[in-house]
Amino acid sequence: MRLPLLLLALAATPALGSTDEAWKEFQAEVETACTALAPTEGETGIEVNPFGSESYGAALLITTLPDGGADRFVCIYDKKSKKAEITAPFVPPQDVSMPAADAEGNVVIEETTKTDAHLVKP
Repeated sequence: MRLPLLLLALAATPALGSTDEAWKEFQAEVETACTALAPTEGETGIEVNPFGSESYGAALLITTLPDGGADRFVCIYDKKSKKAEITAPFVPPQDVSMPAADAEGNVVIEETTKTDAHLVKP
């Protein structure tokens, strides 16, 4: 009696993973959908997250600009609808001038690059 119940329970559980081929197909879908949204100017590199989240795929896009700079975008791919959206470009790091003292105590201007990135605690 226990064996049939065990077999029934095992048959009712969903598969725990996808095949390598299925993940490659998913990654190709994300890349195709996100590439279609990439800017047409400059050259764009794309990095697809291999698995995404439960509901979404994701990709990072970096587009080089004629002035030598780069724009960074995030592309989000809905696994159910198979549609992608792209964010506006992230604001590039800004140069900031800060006064600082050298080893002799002289105040000098130190230039650094600042972004809005910061550490978080989950």
